[in-house]
Amino acid sequence: MLLKIDNLHVKLAETGKNILNGINLEVKPGEVHAVMGPNGAGKSTLAQVLAGREGYDVTEGDIIFDGENIAEKEADERARSGIFLAFQYPVELPGVNTAQFLRTVVGAQRGKAPNAAEFLKQAKQVLDNLNMPHDFLQRFVNVGFSGGEKKRLEMVQMALLQPKLAVLDETDSGLDVDAMKLVAGTVNSLRSADRSFLMITHYERLLELIKPDVVHVLSGGRIVKSGGPELAKKIELEGYSWL
Repeated sequence: MLLKIDNLHVKLAETGKNILNGINLEVKPGEVHAVMGPNGAGKSTLAQVLAGREGYDVTEGDIIFDGENIAEKEADERARSGIFLAFQYPVELPGVNTAQFLRTVVGAQRGKAPNAAEFLKQAKQVLDNLNMPHDFLQRFVNVGFSGGEKKRLEMVQMALLQPKLAVLDETDSGLDVDAMKLVAGTVNSLRSADRSFLMITHYERLLELIKPDVVHVLSGGRIVKSGGPELAKKIELEGYSWL
């Protein structure tokens, strides 16, 4: 089992408000899981907690990743162990060169900075695969990028880092059809027997492009229903009121 979440309870550190109320979830290597649910259900909180973002307190339960309980580990430790989070709203980093940023990120994961020339060649190849111009590497991270370009840069990071578990927090949000196809193509190209994906999404149309193994519905901080891709189609047609 790559990821096992056992009775996970989480509250906001600042307010003490309970957000997750007993999440149980298992993801095997090579599987793609989708998490859907109404606004305020706790979907993005689940993604942030898995990545180790500050501001959340785990009050009960375990997060077992690759055989180790990571519930108390810092975000950088989780990233080095193979967890990647694609943000719903990627942040801008004025003054930070994209090529240098990407090389630093990859070096932090590997424990050693990659050879500059070899890395630049690899990064350009990834950009070519994603139909992105090489001059993206000379721009400041996400500064002046469109929403779609920011999401595509997240895909560049994922392709370079080659994580064991990629958590995509509404990566499809705000994307046009072409950009969504590009994101889906990147995910599909990285699917392998030892890499898993957990996709947070509102939209069944993304799941038509990325066929998930399991679809979960999160409501009130709990997973209330799990099934195959047909569950996403039912939600698209009927909403969540029937649950």
